[in-house]
Amino acid sequence: MGLIISGSLIHALVMGGVAIRKSREFRFSGNHYGNDIALVAFEIQTCLSQINRASFPKGFVFGTASSAFQYEGAVKEDGRGPSVWDAFSHTFGKIIDFSNADVAVDQYHRFDEDIKLMKDMGMDAYRFSISWSRIFPNGTGKINQAGVDHYNKFINALLAQGIEPYVTLFHWDLPQVLHDRYNGWLSPQI
Repeated sequence: MGLIISGSLIHALVMGGVAIRKSREFRFSGNHYGNDIALVAFEIQTCLSQINRASFPKGFVFGTASSAFQYEGAVKEDGRGPSVWDAFSHTFGKIIDFSNADVAVDQYHRFDEDIKLMKDMGMDAYRFSISWSRIFPNGTGKINQAGVDHYNKFINALLAQGIEPYVTLFHWDLPQVLHDRYNGWLSPQI
């Protein structure tokens, strides 16, 4: 979110709770580079002490976000089927360091700890995605009740801590079986 602090020529960029200020005096050329870095460091500290929740409009929601593939892990647990990202990240040469999301940050098992951290940070909301292949391991058909139960527990845990869930139903993690069957979103049958 971009924010202009009224009454000054200072611009603030707020991202993830960190504010960065830039004044007219800041420049990256000439012999003043070192002085400018000191000025920016001073201004960041000053700006952080001036911006708080009251700096934002009433009703502004402070939150954080994730995606199922990037955070959940547990890719082979409780009936979850493979997604296109599982196949991609396990294909030799696609990921330079050969990493994948098989465990990720293990939010599937550690969501209570994660929600406590959100609460301690003062978050009002959490935007997360539901893994299609955790609910429908075969892309369609029979619902995987273990997946539904997981998300019900997860949502209830958020609500119990006063954190509003914002749910993304599709976050680019198409079940691999649908990609194989229909060539992904190129088919109108999906």
